[in-house]
Amino acid sequence: MKTAVIGYPRIGSKRELKFAIEKYLKGQIEQSELITKAKALRKINWLDQDNQKIDFISSNDFSFYDNVLDTAYLLNIIPKRYQSLDLDPLDKYFAMARGYQGKAGDVKALAMKKWFNTNYHYLVPEVEDDVQIELNGTKIFDEYQEAKDLNINTKPVIIGPYTLIKLLRFTGTLTIQDIVDDVIRVYVEIITKFNDLNAQWFEFDEPALVLDMDEADIGLFKNIYTKILKEKGAIKVLLQTYFGDIRDCYNDIMALDFDGIGLDFIEGKETLNLIKKYGFDQNKILFAGIVNGKNIWKNDYQKTIILLEEINENVNDIVISTSCSLLHVPYSLENEEKLDEKYKRHLAFAKEKLVELFQLKIISKLGTKHSYYVDNANIFNEAANRSNASVQARLASLKESDFIRQPLFDQRREIQKEKLKLPLLPTTTIGSFPQTSEVRANRRAYRKGEIDETTYCNFNHTMIQKWIKYQEEIGLDVLVHGEFERNDMVEYFGENLDGYLFTENGWVQSYGTRCVKPPVIWGDISRNHPLTVDYAVYSQSLTDKPVKGMLTGPVTMLNWSFPRVDISLKEVALQLALAIKDEVLDLEAKGIKIIQIDEAALREKLPLRKSDWQSEYLDWAIPAYRLVSSSVQADTQIHSHMCYSEFDDIIQAIEDMDSDVISFEASRSNLTLLDTLNKVKFKSEVGPGVYDIHSPRIPSVEEFETALKAMIEKIPVDKLWVNPDCGLKTRGVFETQSSLENMVTATKNIRLKLQQIKK
Repeated sequence: MKTAVIGYPRIGSKRELKFAIEKYLKGQIEQSELITKAKALRKINWLDQDNQKIDFISSNDFSFYDNVLDTAYLLNIIPKRYQSLDLDPLDKYFAMARGYQGKAGDVKALAMKKWFNTNYHYLVPEVEDDVQIELNGTKIFDEYQEAKDLNINTKPVIIGPYTLIKLLRFTGTLTIQDIVDDVIRVYVEIITKFNDLNAQWFEFDEPALVLDMDEADIGLFKNIYTKILKEKGAIKVLLQTYFGDIRDCYNDIMALDFDGIGLDFIEGKETLNLIKKYGFDQNKILFAGIVNGKNIWKNDYQKTIILLEEINENVNDIVISTSCSLLHVPYSLENEEKLDEKYKRHLAFAKEKLVELFQLKIISKLGTKHSYYVDNANIFNEAANRSNASVQARLASLKESDFIRQPLFDQRREIQKEKLKLPLLPTTTIGSFPQTSEVRANRRAYRKGEIDETTYCNFNHTMIQKWIKYQEEIGLDVLVHGEFERNDMVEYFGENLDGYLFTENGWVQSYGTRCVKPPVIWGDISRNHPLTVDYAVYSQSLTDKPVKGMLTGPVTMLNWSFPRVDISLKEVALQLALAIKDEVLDLEAKGIKIIQIDEAALREKLPLRKSDWQSEYLDWAIPAYRLVSSSVQADTQIHSHMCYSEFDDIIQAIEDMDSDVISFEASRSNLTLLDTLNKVKFKSEVGPGVYDIHSPRIPSVEEFETALKAMIEKIPVDKLWVNPDCGLKTRGVFETQSSLENMVTATKNIRLKLQQIKK
């Protein structure tokens, strides 16, 4: 039995790639230094896997920003606005990812969306009518050769043509059928070059195969791979799937000339049943995803060996693998010096999952009396006290009325209008302001004990004063305190709730150079003190304008943490909801009349198959949110915020959240969500993001006015809010202030024009 890894974290054990890219983008290092750093990190990754005797190690799983963007770039799917920039290839690549504003031009970035059911974001490739699909660049070949020079013969990996095509955004009149033959031709050219390089295996990643597929989808897939596999030559081809099962196309895949098929036995609910029911082509190798690539809990060898025995009854040749790329977990527990060993022994990050693969390989060969198996069993036989009696009692006492807010929305809206007296097109921001080096230094010094709490809080108060004054000066209508005390919208709250564990270096890439450090839910969740009230009350004391209380919702808290696996996600979500509900009521009692409960990750854990949406997710996710806000007074306005997902197909569920105002990311998607909101007559007031905060670009007043006019054409003006599409913590002060000032100026101009029209 051999072992395989689909992909490996590329940011480095301590985010070395992130810092190198950011220095390069700021002009602090040369491109040659960035490339040298990237090469060194790839070497470490390959050697980590080689040292654990992983048999199938990937190359081309590295990226400076995103693998989907890499694949589109490789196929020359590059819109004209980027091709026309007088920049070198790498800078043009970064312009596609981040936008560009400088001597070479002014362009927006590509749209960004969530990668299936993860918190990773991919760039959405755009296909224009004059696209010339052809091989562009040598990255995939160069990285294969790099590994080969280290005496590691990797399996090159690429986003497969079916998944790529399904992710494309067509901006003109072309359709999939117009480009499919050109896409096939380039993929064949890639395989041919790898045959020339004597590569033994080539991996196509096709996660789109776990989505709902109709006859047209299956026909497209078969057409693509029938033609590609005819030209594969001597190289062996692995079709790798993950994030679910392939129930709609299992037999179609088996009928094609793949040498290996990678199936997910973690999230693939039907994977084992499919093999038992339909069999497995014994001329193919099964790459069995049995080590979870998305969570950080140690593998239970007893359960995994039982699963492998069942698989072995139906399959001759098995390679044990990760269920998906290890991109979605932190790099290594080796960097966790402060976490108690009693917790660490239950965890496995990417590097530790390599050890698990190796040990499972040995156990499969030598049996369950081996020390690897015995030691693992001892860990799982330990009694873990994770329950809190008071939390369990609160859950048991919940009743239906706890999830329903009174009075109904229309009545609340009128009450809130009278109470708040906001102007037409009220302006606000999503929550955070720039986390400058001074802000981070203050927080770091407090954590290290270098300054006392009074000094720490005084600094934050000074920052709040500065930004409240600034917001008043530029004319924002609803203010925020800036979140200078918060490291992350989930981590901050988790640190102040009972039941969480935290890491020092458990960083996971979210997009580009943005990394998050998801907390670990260890036990029952409860709140034993107010989390945000002091700063909210202080901020409101500085102004007569409303200041929003800023909270993270229970579903996002859950989805952006590493959750427990010993109880249901529903139970964890309700525990979180009760804790956050206590905070909402405390804010309201202290006079905070607008409270934002962000659910940025609502769609993230939505099952990939629509048939599972209600029974497995929405039936508890939406009630969990409603539980948080159901007990507030009618004149307290509840906001929520969502970003970087496709919301069109769950818009009814979002309306069922019963928020008074919801802000959406919309700028990168060209406000296409507005058509859906208009079509369904969405009841809540809405704030579609008018500019992209994940890009350093500063939109002009005219650009803002154009966006606002487009919004007014789709949504009743008395239901529209004006705001950025996300928090501003990652932006610099100058670009933040310039963008907000232009946003407010444009809003005032539009208000004036509307008044003139009315007259």
